[in-house]
Amino acid sequence: MSLNSLVGRSGIISQIYFPREIVAISSTITASIMFVFELVVFGIFMAALQFIPPFSIIFLPIVFIILFVITLGISLPLSVMNVYYRDVQFIWGVILQAGFFLTPIFYKLDMLPSTIKKILIINPIANLIDVAHNITLYGIEPGIDIVYTFGIICIIFITGYIIFRKLERRVVEEL
Repeated sequence: MSLNSLVGRSGIISQIYFPREIVAISSTITASIMFVFELVVFGIFMAALQFIPPFSIIFLPIVFIILFVITLGISLPLSVMNVYYRDVQFIWGVILQAGFFLTPIFYKLDMLPSTIKKILIINPIANLIDVAHNITLYGIEPGIDIVYTFGIICIIFITGYIIFRKLERRVVEEL
């Protein structure tokens, strides 16, 4: 949603001055609110199927906060780069498709050989999804690897914000 946020709101951006980050942040918050509603529906299905989550589920909000930070860290530079290069949205679609299969959503990282696992664990979202699986399905509390993942995600966020600040100066002219 944030990818097209600046281009989609070009009318208001060119007429009124306000911090451009608000547009990308609001899109990310909107997606997060939609995610919470989807979790409510998921909770209803869990109740209907009589699935009782383990106690470690209390760590799940931490995973969601970290996921929000990386989403925002990726959304900020992509939204401003999409203003300058409109093909970014199509390239990002291909990257998302590849990322879906390279992230252990429907499979467990432990199923893979160690060489492939070492490559996939470079993706911070892969580790985050693995932690979420362990928390919700197996009752395993997050270990020290979540701190490593959060550190990498903070670096991604800071880098994304710096890129956004450098490129957003001429956004109005490009729109």
